[in-house]
Parts: sequence; structure tokens; C-alpha cells
Amino acid sequence: MERYKIHEDASVYFVTYCVVEWLPVFVNEAACSIITESLAFCQEQQNLRVNAYVIMPTHLHAVVFDREYDPNRLAKTLTAFRKHTGRALCDYSQGHLSASFTRAFREAAESDRSRRFWQPSRHPEAVTSRKFWEQKLNYLHDNPRRKGLVLYAEHWRYSSARYYIDGKDNEAEVAISEIDW
Repeated sequence: MERYKIHEDASVYFVTYCVVEWLPVFVNEAACSIITESLAFCQEQQNLRVNAYVIMPTHLHAVVFDREYDPNRLAKTLTAFRKHTGRALCDYSQGHLSASFTRAFREAAESDRSRRFWQPSRHPEAVTSRKFWEQKLNYLHDNPRRKGLVLYAEHWRYSSARYYIDGKDNEAEVAISEIDW
């Protein structure tokens, strides 16, 4: 049983979704757009709010919450997001990436499916204090710089870092919802 889960006592979460085998799927705009468009859909149709995010080549991090701070609805929304993006990204990979990616997704599948895109855990961590939120915000925004992908965090296109640095919308078109502490 997963140690980390969304529970009734908290409504804001730091989540991490990792591609199976840490495969670098998010190396082009089309793959990243599947994520950003799915986040936008969940924001418009399923009450999801994104406070911060970063899409790395092999995984993504986000600070999320439900519009009405409903942890049960948040859990359902994140499950739907995972299922939809997993299917869409497996399909995308099959048509655009090496056959070894498709093979890895099939080999990672369990009896209830024919393929698996995301590693089983989304590793939700409740964000219950401003200090912890700042720690996670800094961690996810600095991730591309720490990994040597950019010199400055705000230069990474698929991240909310630019929003937090200069207050402007980021190019990935994911609306950022602030949290009042």
C-alpha cells in the first residue's frame, strides 16, 4: 500500500508523476502540450487549481488543489488526469518515439492494462505550512537549473518559475492559482 496519499486533513498537495523507467518523453513541445492541455482541461472542467509546476524530461512536479479545497474531488481529478495523460502519452510515444519506449510501457503493464506510462505512485505530499510550500516551490522551480538544462530557472519553458519571478503568464499556458497563507 502506498505510504503517501491524499487524505481529508489537507487540501493542497505537492505531487510527482514519473514516467516508467524514467524514460525521457518530455523532450519536445508535443509531449509537453499533452500535459499542459490536460491541466487546462482539468482547471476548466474539474475544479483543479495549479499553484506551481514543472515538466522535466522524465517527470513532472506540481502543487495542486481543488477550487473549493475538496481533497476527495482533488483525488478523483488527479486520477482522471493520470489516466487520460497516460493513455495519450503512450499513443503519442508509439507514433513518435523509439519502439523501445512502447516496449517499456508494455513491459511495465500489470494485469489490469496493456501498457503503463506513469510509475504507480503520484507521491502526494500534503502542503500544510507556508515554509513547506516555499521549500517545494523552490525545489520544483530550480529542478531544471540543478539538472543543467538551463542557467536560470525562469528560462525553462514548461514551468511556473517565470510567473513567480516576474508575475507574467508563462508560455505553457497553465493558469497559476495563488494560495493565501
